[in-house]
Amino acid sequence: MAADRAEQGASGGAWTSQDVASGWLSGAAARGEALAAATELLLDLAGVATGSRVLDVGAGTGDQTLVAAQRVGPGGSVLATDPAATMLELAAEAARAAGFQNVQIRVMDAQHLELEADSFDAVIARLSLQFVPDLQRALSEVRRVLKTGGKLAGMTWSATENNPYRAIPQVIASRLAGRPFPESGPGQWGLRDSGALAEAFRTAGFREVDVRAVPITWRFPSLDDALKNAEASQPPLTRLLGMLSERDREAAWAEIREALQPYVGPGGFEAPGEALIASGMA
Repeated sequence: MAADRAEQGASGGAWTSQDVASGWLSGAAARGEALAAATELLLDLAGVATGSRVLDVGAGTGDQTLVAAQRVGPGGSVLATDPAATMLELAAEAARAAGFQNVQIRVMDAQHLELEADSFDAVIARLSLQFVPDLQRALSEVRRVLKTGGKLAGMTWSATENNPYRAIPQVIASRLAGRPFPESGPGQWGLRDSGALAEAFRTAGFREVDVRAVPITWRFPSLDDALKNAEASQPPLTRLLGMLSERDREAAWAEIREALQPYVGPGGFEAPGEALIASGMA
């Protein structure tokens, strides 16, 4: 999802959806490797199978859209939705390049799904629900468009302490910028509590709700590569660094480098991470 389109860029100006799309795309390879197994589990828990009609909420640049399209085959379909047209344009390009004719895109807010009721077999939401301002409205909308017995599976980041590669740089930058971490409200860490995530699904009327922690691993050839990826593909970090003076920004990167150094070994940079996958039946 173009989750951070309203963040601030390094110059202090507003980050556009194009900025976020470019950053998200630049981190696609590392993200794809780290989240490959978790994405397959996401599709499993949503019941995505051959011939399924799937809704991808907050599809962003479509990483998981293509995985779903491959799984449903030519007899199924995937509708990728996101509020940011620039993100979806990249998803559409990727689908065309991969030869998928069963993928459609529509610019749409998860809180206002302009779709018929009882029309999808499965809904997936990978790293998007935590950015929705009115989560209960979005979940209720998802339940409305699901067929009876259809499933929703959504992935979010878990606790910050379980995600050092993503969290440590933001902790350091937040402190130097005089900002709380994590900030309250919707955002990257907004659904890190498994209990709250499960309760949100139940409140929206989903049955057989399950939330499980899924380990992931971030791998890069070197620490430099890991830092470059973090800078390019994490708009919340870039926003925080943009609040700092040049001197403080240099100090932040030096501290971040030192804090992430323990994750460097003979094979390069390797850091653990953890996602939560919540699922429920309509």
